[in-house]
Amino acid sequence: MTDFLMPDFLWRALLGGIGVALLAGPLGCFVVWRRMAYFGETLAHAAFLGVGLGLLLHLEPMIGVAAVGAVIAIVLARRHPAEGLAEDTLLGLLAHASLALGLVVLAFMEDVRVDLFAYLFGDILALRPNELLWIGLIDILGLAVLALMWQGLLALTVHEELAAVEGRRVMALRLGFMLVLAAFVALAMKLVGILLTVAMLIIPAAAARRLARTPAQMAVGAAGVGAASVALGLFASLRFDTPAGPSVVVAAALLFIALMALPRRG
Repeated sequence: MTDFLMPDFLWRALLGGIGVALLAGPLGCFVVWRRMAYFGETLAHAAFLGVGLGLLLHLEPMIGVAAVGAVIAIVLARRHPAEGLAEDTLLGLLAHASLALGLVVLAFMEDVRVDLFAYLFGDILALRPNELLWIGLIDILGLAVLALMWQGLLALTVHEELAAVEGRRVMALRLGFMLVLAAFVALAMKLVGILLTVAMLIIPAAAARRLARTPAQMAVGAAGVGAASVALGLFASLRFDTPAGPSVVVAAALLFIALMALPRRG
């Protein structure tokens, strides 16, 4: 009987991963629909600056990542498309400048040991109980915000100008979505790492798109694919002694390939 019991660290990894997948599902759908993968990459690169500032100010790195992501989200949400640089140019500038600045900040803190590999690729098996509480809290808040904005975000995705004419608060919707996305990056960084965070947004959503008939079905399906990826990835990590975070993303990619092979629903 005891052979089937999982150790506590594995339960925490499974629960934390599923918690992240629940938020990544609907969030990733809008990232795919609105073609915001590059914005997600920018937030992921900026996470290095958040980690550096968090350690410099003796704060939890997750708080620093969320704060930096929020600042970038506010700057981009309030920017008019016709002003200044093209959006992809500005995103590239912010991504690489914040990444470089974060590494410089970390280099100056000689008395602080930083495991860059863990930040790059995650350390889901080292989740602590208090981090599970953070995941649960951000999950509840993030899903609640997305539920409140769901119809508005769908209208925005279909046609932004028409949504504005209909009386939708376009600026508030864009900012709210970007802030939830910034919170997700801070959340997922611990599990799959900075480099793989966007993959957990895009791959499950793209896999669910194959079979879904409605936006709601795609959001639920993406969360399900993400949760299954976590379970399969953790099993593969323990079975083959591979890094847990990358194993989860590989599992998501394999599920995507498997679902693409199925006939499309009408």
